[in-house]
Amino acid sequence: MAQDQLDVDVELLDGLPSVGVGIARALVPAKRGGPNGHLPERRVMVAALEQDAERFAAYSRVCGFTVRDHVPATWLHVLTFPLQVHLMAAQDFPLGLAGLVHVANSMTLHRPVGIDEEVTLSSSAADLRGHRSGTQVDLLGEARVGDEVVWTGRSTYLARGKRPSGSPEPTSDEAVGGQQNHSQNARETDETPTKMGVDPTALWRLPAGLGRDYAAVSGDVNPIHLSSLTAKAFGFPRAIAHGMWTHARALAALEGRLPPAYEVEVDFRKPVLLPSTVGFASSHAEGQTDFQVASKDGSRVHLTGSLRPLRASGTQHHST
Repeated sequence: MAQDQLDVDVELLDGLPSVGVGIARALVPAKRGGPNGHLPERRVMVAALEQDAERFAAYSRVCGFTVRDHVPATWLHVLTFPLQVHLMAAQDFPLGLAGLVHVANSMTLHRPVGIDEEVTLSSSAADLRGHRSGTQVDLLGEARVGDEVVWTGRSTYLARGKRPSGSPEPTSDEAVGGQQNHSQNARETDETPTKMGVDPTALWRLPAGLGRDYAAVSGDVNPIHLSSLTAKAFGFPRAIAHGMWTHARALAALEGRLPPAYEVEVDFRKPVLLPSTVGFASSHAEGQTDFQVASKDGSRVHLTGSLRPLRASGTQHHST
């Protein structure tokens, strides 16, 4: 654990909180600090959680993984995500949950984790900072087995609009434009996406009900994913796929090449409207696998990422 985290208060919960309840709490009007506010100086923890093998098997089927005894990094994110929502929905969190956009995710699986292992999970918030499109914040996650850190994660969220005082003004070509996305798991980027340069190795046909299927196994019941009707209330023409489903599906496509321990990071770019057909492409060079999920013709990039085997030395732990 990082030295600057030793004195942080711990909020110990009896079990994982409901994401749906957290989203509902966030809809209650509250006076928040905004970009110039302060992040909660605590981490939320659930100790010795027994993993649900049946739920994990269902998650694996929805995301395309082979059901195995060891879990992928994205599963440990799913377990930690309710703690993130608990923090972001709290009234002392400076940014409103409904306006946050999940723009990037990085995770380190420090060693293989069995589904039969009890895990202690924690999450905290860090690094409230300016961005040319608004304000960003990181939600950190950690999983331990006993005293051993086995997984760490960092989810970066963007609140479009105001930036903290003192942040540089964006240049004219960086000005925020277009419709704001009220989404935790998708974004419209200001950058023009580029192709990887290779043709897709697989096409995935995504059904209209994919958001409901993933919500059932992940617990993420954000309404933008559940139906066209609820998505339209937030400005989307149809329901959109969860960004973390797309992330997990990409890892599943690489499953046969996943090392026992690895680092993976992704950027979420354009939302995946449901139903749709998307293409997956990957390339490998110098010990790193780069991958991309894009529209069938490659013109609209939804996710880009990279994966590397974990090195025994020099790895940074993003402790909570």
